[in-house]
Amino acid sequence: MEAVEIGAEFNAQDMSNITWAYATVKKPHPVLFEAMGDQVVAREHLEEFDPQALSNIVWAYATARVHHPKLFQKVADAAIQREREFSNSQHVANLLWANAAMGIVDKQLFLSFVPTAAKLINTYNNQGLANIAWAYAVAGVDAPTLFNAHFINKCVAKEDGFE
Repeated sequence: MEAVEIGAEFNAQDMSNITWAYATVKKPHPVLFEAMGDQVVAREHLEEFDPQALSNIVWAYATARVHHPKLFQKVADAAIQREREFSNSQHVANLLWANAAMGIVDKQLFLSFVPTAAKLINTYNNQGLANIAWAYAVAGVDAPTLFNAHFINKCVAKEDGFE
């Protein structure tokens, strides 16, 4: 595989959008993903990455099945530090699903997101509930304050049910 030199420094939104687009159309480009991931890892910090950009970039790598452990670690570290900024259930579900899907089990990441995931329980759609449950199960992280009677009742109460 040949290296791709990215001449421009992309901003957080650019990197998130480009990788998301390639993953969404199921056209992964491992060389491009490697170069983008390297650019993220090389940054001193990820302050310009909002929760959506953090979750979308790891979702894209997991969906495209492109391994970049240093990228996942850098994003996990940033997400842990900024966990309180995650106010959208889809961002939480995508972040955790992506890590579990790639076999990356950062227990600190999963444990630090238990309160946020639980707080957002009323906002998850069916897919989000399933992804959260699956991610924690795959990660082997016990989260009784998340997976309790309230979580079960939310699943049971879904009017459109699970398919």
